Amino acid sequence: MSAGAYNRRKLIRGSIALAVYIGAILAANILSANFGLVPVGFGLVVTAGTYAAGFALLSRDFVHVYLGMRGVLVGIAVGLALSWFLATPALAVASAVAFLVAELADMFVFLRMRPRGFVRAALISNCVSAPIDSVLFLWIAGFPLMFESIVGQMVGKILWATIVPLAIFVGLRALIRFYRERPVGPQLAKSSDGRSPA
Repeated sequence: MSAGAYNRRKLIRGSIALAVYIGAILAANILSANFGLVPVGFGLVVTAGTYAAGFALLSRDFVHVYLGMRGVLVGIAVGLALSWFLATPALAVASAVAFLVAELADMFVFLRMRPRGFVRAALISNCVSAPIDSVLFLWIAGFPLMFESIVGQMVGKILWATIVPLAIFVGLRALIRFYRERPVGPQLAKSSDGRSPA
């Protein structure tokens, strides 16, 4: 693959990841603005946009891979602007500050773990950044900082919005690799002495 084709492919993937990231930020803020805290069972509560926010944390790692820190900052800025008008200014500011601070923590961990593989880096960095994002967002947006809401946020962001999508990503990648690497067309079997049968 030529350098130009590689760069175009990277830009396309980065643009898709950025659009998903912005959409997740916006969805998280609109849902939280309209529904506030919602019960999720076991006595836990989450902001209604928790799952979308968790997905934003994961999609941010893809943005980081393809577009770098600049792409992440563009996503936060666009998410802030759209959320200001489509959700509420308070939630827009809360999410922007929370995502920005969490991004710094995430970047510190993600870049150091990246040589060991994307999935491991994304999982560990999200486990670090999700608590920071959750506490800051709840506090700045004016939601109660309770055990039930903080733990609920962790379950939503780390389990359902990080571990499950990463598991699906790994499974799909393995499936694609399997189909790419499987033999094409009839293969000649070899006999035990190494010769092809007549």
